[in-house]
Amino acid sequence: MNSPASAPHVLETTHARDDSPARLQRLSAIAERLLDRARASGASQAEVTCNEDTGLAVNVRMGEVETVEATQDRGISVTVYFGQRKGSASTADLREESLEATVAQACAIARHTEDDAAAGLADAALMATTLREFDSWHPWDIDAQRAIDLALACEQAGREVDPRIGNSDGASLNRNASVSVYANSHGFLGAERGTSHSLGCALIAGEGDAMQRDGWYSLALAPGDLASPEVVGRTAAQRTLERLDPRHLPTCEVPVLFHAEMARSLVGSFVGAVSGGALYRKASFLLDSAGTRVFPDWFAIDELPFLPRGWRSAAFDAEGVATRESPLVAGGIVQRYVLGSYSARKLGLQSTANAGGVHNLQVRANAGGLDALVGGMQRGLLVTELMGQGVNQITGDYSRGAAGFWVEGGKIAYPVDGITIAGNLKAMFAAIEAVGDDVDPRSHIRTGAILVGRMTVAGAG
Repeated sequence: MNSPASAPHVLETTHARDDSPARLQRLSAIAERLLDRARASGASQAEVTCNEDTGLAVNVRMGEVETVEATQDRGISVTVYFGQRKGSASTADLREESLEATVAQACAIARHTEDDAAAGLADAALMATTLREFDSWHPWDIDAQRAIDLALACEQAGREVDPRIGNSDGASLNRNASVSVYANSHGFLGAERGTSHSLGCALIAGEGDAMQRDGWYSLALAPGDLASPEVVGRTAAQRTLERLDPRHLPTCEVPVLFHAEMARSLVGSFVGAVSGGALYRKASFLLDSAGTRVFPDWFAIDELPFLPRGWRSAAFDAEGVATRESPLVAGGIVQRYVLGSYSARKLGLQSTANAGGVHNLQVRANAGGLDALVGGMQRGLLVTELMGQGVNQITGDYSRGAAGFWVEGGKIAYPVDGITIAGNLKAMFAAIEAVGDDVDPRSHIRTGAILVGRMTVAGAG
């Protein structure tokens, strides 16, 4: 199973004049003017979000350019509260008359809505007072032609690995930069800026019904941290070749090892189940789970919002609430829920600074890398791809199409596909036997491979 833990970072980078401070200053001034207009219109509370995004996306296939797209998007969102009546409106037009109309529209909506006891800004006492950056701003001054050249080199490197790779789903390069401001009538104003860049390739090997597809991608906040086109292309090729000549499995109950890329979806299912929206709607299989053991007693998940170059690092959440490092799971016990102010009020609790989502979750490892986990498992299934959305958030029932590799004698024996893995998330969480230290860094959910002691694998018989 070819997934390099680290790869050479050789992409050259150049830096244009950085205009982000001026853009943030302009957006901040707009936000303050909109708040003033909301107060003048009679709103008891108000909040404004302003953002600007720029990007370049290049796609190539079989040595030819398919698409080149440059993007420049802007959004202004205004939310007002008249007591506990809420109204929101948005625009992309910065002309004064458009901004004024946006505030008027939000106010008109609020005046015609019903009171909602949970509505309103987050508590003023929770606002962040220390604002800082986390080394997440690394714009890439790359033009379309150079981006095309890198994508073509990536695809070519993969296609040249083996003559059995006869086709391609293409290669792509993307660069993105975003600046945003959030302000509210508590007097809070926070500015953020961030970049992300990616280079990926997907290849096809074999012929006819025996064709297999796989790929690889590199993702980073700074272009200098991207793997080289050659590394990405060759890794995509090796992963594709490893999938050739798959076998079917009979239905069985065996240990299932989720590759790190797939393991984070398990953590995502847990986060969804302990999130405020699901809880107050009573649409979660983990209702009333705070303070109860859901995982083995060694298992832990920590939220780390202050990681340098973390994907979701932030000093404040989407409501201005100060973020903080805290455990989500410790000793296998759910320590808290994932709440913004609205869901917290619905549940009679306090915001956990998670309006807009979680900030960099770290699943603690208790084992070595993937090879060590495969060796310790001895016999079972290594899952490297999941298909479908067969997760019932209300009951926890889990059933998804999968592909990967059969493990026999502690070694990868052969590829498998056309299978379904099934269980119940509550039982699966309790049956986790190991978390590897082979963390996939391309996500805000930082976890290695996860070994579930026993699941049903439905195959061809």
